[in-house]
Amino acid sequence: MPHKVSFVRDLEELPLSAEEKERLRPVAEKYPFFCSSYYLRLINFKDPADPLRRVVVPEEGELESWGRVDPSNEANYTVMEGVQHKYDSTVLVLASDRCAALCRYCFRKRLFLRGSERRPERLRNLRELVRYLEGHPEVSNVIFSGGDALMLSTSRIKELLEAVIHIPHIRYIRFGSRLFSYWPERILNDPQLLELFRRYSRPGKRLYVVTHFDHPRELTAEARKACDLLLRAGVHLLNQCPLIRGVNDHPVVLAELFRELAGLGVSPYYVFQCRPTLGNRPYAVPIEEGYTIFEKARGMVSGVAKRVRFVMSHALGKLEIAALTRETVIFKFHRAARNTDTGKVLVYARHPEAYWLDDYSELVEEVPLEGDLPQAM
Repeated sequence: MPHKVSFVRDLEELPLSAEEKERLRPVAEKYPFFCSSYYLRLINFKDPADPLRRVVVPEEGELESWGRVDPSNEANYTVMEGVQHKYDSTVLVLASDRCAALCRYCFRKRLFLRGSERRPERLRNLRELVRYLEGHPEVSNVIFSGGDALMLSTSRIKELLEAVIHIPHIRYIRFGSRLFSYWPERILNDPQLLELFRRYSRPGKRLYVVTHFDHPRELTAEARKACDLLLRAGVHLLNQCPLIRGVNDHPVVLAELFRELAGLGVSPYYVFQCRPTLGNRPYAVPIEEGYTIFEKARGMVSGVAKRVRFVMSHALGKLEIAALTRETVIFKFHRAARNTDTGKVLVYARHPEAYWLDDYSELVEEVPLEGDLPQAM
């Protein structure tokens, strides 16, 4: 019999000791706890270091004074409520402000905070979005994210697709979703959603779903079936995840994740440096340590599993953490907010305790890409 999914908001429902619940209550009051019963069943609560427990159960270190509400300055690139335009050819839409569980290291936890720090940022005016896209022919792709884009009703997803897909210069559409990890039944039990994707994912207007698997144990039979159903519906699947302390900060774990994903037909896409968001200190791995873990993992896989990149979503753009030497760390603009930074290489003196680009102070060399950039198509 299939498991009936419910959603848990109260720490009292977790199999923790009374003393532990009391210690964690102040954390959950500041950074809310919320999780699907499906995911909670995957956790070994007898193991305090269980990696899936680390993903969703509060940690006292979250109350440490560290990080910012919006470390990538997404507000600077917001062109209307719920719509960001940071890179010329890509528009990001916060289509939903709901998730099936809350990752403790969430970089947009401002959407879920209680009180004055919470910001209403969800897309509300679809017509205004369409007008914006029609007025920006340089935009070739749209990302529906959030929150979790697949937490929307199937009818709302259909509205979004029908509004955007007919704009001539939109070549492909991406949906960002953690549901494959947290609530795969959302996909398994909705044949209308699969039919919708099958109808709209076609040559020249392809649909992509960017999944978020952090750990191989999240690749359950249900999650694998959900991925396979979308692949059979003509949707391309990619995976991105952050590097998180105590979850996937080991080469063997990351390599297994890359290998399993590739075998499923889900291309490993990005591993992100954990953003220095409020409350994220217990989950962050220093950049240089993270690079070493990542490269060791890549050294254990081949082919499609090796295509993944280690990147940082900084306010200046998406920076690939490209190399370490004995004395320096090398960053390359994988995607730049300013076109003049495209392909630029930044070389800094090593700083083993750096968690973000801003932590580096000694710029050794800055190498721009030579020649004029061709006009984007």
